[in-house]
Amino acid sequence: MPARAATTITNSKLFIRHIIQRITWPILLLVFAIIGIYVWQLTGHRTVWLQLLAMAARWMILIRLCLAILHGAVPNGRFTETLERTLAATLWVIFVFWLSGMDDNIIKVLKSLKIPLGSTSLNMWTVITAVITVCMVVVGALWLSQMINNQIMQASKLDLNLRFVLSKIVKSLLVTIAVLLALPMVGIDLTVLSVFGGALGVGLGFGLQKIASTYVSGFIILADRSIRLGDRLTINNFTGYVTKITSRFVVLRNANGAEALVPNDNFISSTVVNESYTSKALWTSVDIQVAYNTALPQALAILQQAAAKQERVSTDPPPSSFVVAFADSGINLRVGYWVTDPENGFLALNSAIFLEIWNRFKEAGIDLPFPQREVRILNTDNDPIRADLHSLPNTPSAEPLNEQQKMTVDTQTSHDEPKT
Repeated sequence: MPARAATTITNSKLFIRHIIQRITWPILLLVFAIIGIYVWQLTGHRTVWLQLLAMAARWMILIRLCLAILHGAVPNGRFTETLERTLAATLWVIFVFWLSGMDDNIIKVLKSLKIPLGSTSLNMWTVITAVITVCMVVVGALWLSQMINNQIMQASKLDLNLRFVLSKIVKSLLVTIAVLLALPMVGIDLTVLSVFGGALGVGLGFGLQKIASTYVSGFIILADRSIRLGDRLTINNFTGYVTKITSRFVVLRNANGAEALVPNDNFISSTVVNESYTSKALWTSVDIQVAYNTALPQALAILQQAAAKQERVSTDPPPSSFVVAFADSGINLRVGYWVTDPENGFLALNSAIFLEIWNRFKEAGIDLPFPQREVRILNTDNDPIRADLHSLPNTPSAEPLNEQQKMTVDTQTSHDEPKT
């Protein structure tokens, strides 16, 4: 079974388990309340409080079921416990208002508040009910789109980028259809939205054109399959691997763990280096210097063998070694090879190759050079410049000191020493 399909089945089981855990207690509470009502009626007692308890249990089932569906529809990490408690508290307040009969007065006040909108007007109650209805329908659409998305992602015969495109198109269509269906349900004429449509068009033409360009670019790069998950890209002097593609940006992660969020329009308007566009393998090389007395054919063969010994190095084509330059201290050599899994980095691989070269060079008696310099001391007697300097007055003589001069210097030095 593919890993993605297994993940989908696991998520479905977790979702069903979450719903069962959330509604088990209120269902039990409702069952015991109903049993209590029948028992109390048989004994002739009043069942008002038990009826309220059953009503509260039904409302609790509805609240928890709605929140569980919302939890499954919203992407992971965005539906927090704080948001869940806030929504639950709001629904309980609505239940209390309905139970106490205060909802009719609140609805009358909200209907009296008018909001002018072009040639028509909407009251606050219509707006609130429209928002709630749209939210509920959109949540249902998101839930349905997630189920369809899981089925699309399991279609291994389709290209991964095509699956992403289909998933985003299905999600956008379902959300749009949900909004268009929800507004007439609460009595809002869609022609009223023409004002908002005109304002949105002007905004897209001026202030929001960058955002629109970003989203359109996201669909373009997914459709033309120029960028895929796992590709190694270089853009704006940042090199990393594609770990996530969204409708607004692409996430690049480099070897150090840093992540760059690159807007999608950058991939359309600027040059992008995709090092794994046609093939994932990358060519790299290491340089080494040998002494001038080295047998170069033997050294080049050792470099090729050291690189070919590594499992991550491709054998087709095999590694190649070259003589690069004749340097001051030795001869520069280079071995180049193709790496089949560049996403795992190059430092450990290069270290293993250097270690193998070191051991093979020691066995073959090949020396690694070090910087060498020759120092020549010229004869001052034959140097005309130095002879002219010594002939100048007040110029110290280069002749060695005699015994008397050495004794004089020693005496002066001993007198200059501090007394203890």
